[in-house]
Amino acid sequence: MTRAEFLIRLKRGLAGMPAAQIADIVADYEAHFNDAQEAGRSESEVAAALGDPERLAREQRAEQGVKRWEETKNPSAAAGAIFAIVGLGAIDIIFLLPLLMGVLGTLFALFMAAIVMFVAGGAVTTAGPFAGLPGGPVVAFLTGIGLMAGATAMAAVTTLLTIWLVNGLVWFGRLHYRLLKPAIETQV
Repeated sequence: MTRAEFLIRLKRGLAGMPAAQIADIVADYEAHFNDAQEAGRSESEVAAALGDPERLAREQRAEQGVKRWEETKNPSAAAGAIFAIVGLGAIDIIFLLPLLMGVLGTLFALFMAAIVMFVAGGAVTTAGPFAGLPGGPVVAFLTGIGLMAGATAMAAVTTLLTIWLVNGLVWFGRLHYRLLKPAIETQV
């Protein structure tokens, strides 16, 4: 593979990332080719040593997704980090994706249950004292407040579990990359 072919495939794999990041990544790989050319190595040797440009692009995407998650811990950054890490390995998708979808589905259901519980607590708090429920208005009011507090606690614990899950996936992705990195470096 020539230098031009390698860089074209790398750019194609990085499509969708910010242009400045793509330019920085491509410049790094161009520097590899320049250094190797000065050392007397051919373009095809350098391309073979660097490995598959699509794989390198996936690793760069994963690293950018992880950096974004570490800088801004929000749902969008979490989703980006998860999909970038899952995209690192096709075999991992077979094992990790079904498990991940089950866990994410459970967390989503817990969030929805917390929202419904909070709304129900609000309804009991506002309408309960006037509905003539057993125990009187004070019990209805306190029951509604209790439901809202329980829902808030449930949402907080679910948020912590979600953060723990994303951090675990980031750890997995970094471990995965570290395990693959020696194999990539021996080719260089």
